[in-house]
Amino acid sequence: MNSNHQRLGRRSVLQNGTLIMATAAVAPSTLIAEEIDSTLKIGLLTDLHFADKPPAGTRHYRETLNKLEEAALQFEQDKPAFVVELGDLIDAADSVETELRYLSTIDRPFSAIARDRHYVLGNHCVDTLRKEEFLGSVGQEKSYYSFDRGGVHFVVLDSCFRSDGQPYGRKNSVWTDANVPAAELEWLEADLKSACNRVIVFAHQRLDVTSHHGVKNGAEVRRVLEASNKVLAVFQGHSHQNDVKDIGGIHYCTLVAMVEGSGADNNGYSTLSLKANGTISVQGFRQQATYGWES
Repeated sequence: MNSNHQRLGRRSVLQNGTLIMATAAVAPSTLIAEEIDSTLKIGLLTDLHFADKPPAGTRHYRETLNKLEEAALQFEQDKPAFVVELGDLIDAADSVETELRYLSTIDRPFSAIARDRHYVLGNHCVDTLRKEEFLGSVGQEKSYYSFDRGGVHFVVLDSCFRSDGQPYGRKNSVWTDANVPAAELEWLEADLKSACNRVIVFAHQRLDVTSHHGVKNGAEVRRVLEASNKVLAVFQGHSHQNDVKDIGGIHYCTLVAMVEGSGADNNGYSTLSLKANGTISVQGFRQQATYGWES
């Protein structure tokens, strides 16, 4: 489904001081045989922005229901250990009732994909809703936390806080003011220190840029991640585009938004595979690029 195949080798980055990317058209069957021989698989999708309203610009809100159905069929085939949506599952609404209706409509098919699933808060998720309302509706206890699966430590971050530390909710925020507050940073540092395994981080707002799509104190977050010497990669959404950067020995992979564009060809989702030797591969479908990083 996707001819964007990029293999990124950590050793070559360190030797040459720059990120070297090679792109080639490879059939999905060849890719699976060559790349995906993993000990752990995770289903990834982001920025569905589901809403029962007409399209606006390039965003086709209602179509994410059908796009999610296609992703579910692929995940049924790939059998990931768990599934993660990286934020903005729903689009903003003018009332709590409307936003809760959006959430219940899209969460029914999403929750049917896997019992083990994880929700990263996006700015649109808590535009009108408070965090406890969103989390309570999807059955998730916390907005930031960690867990272990298959010998890997996973961290879910929440950057939906204003610069003054107040959480988003009830239209009290602007999307460009995204922050990881001091209490969460302290928790993150302690969590990484106690982690015995390699670490993968999931986020919504980007930690690798200083633009409007970036977390305002992203550099501070990166310092904590780098100091642990355990984090392999960060997977994030928010800017709706395929992108990848290598900073301080950590891969920052931004995934394409499912909401962008009309029709099946404009879908985007992926299966992340982690090998026992630390090799990471992302099998992208439709508009999502495919990447691979050697250990």
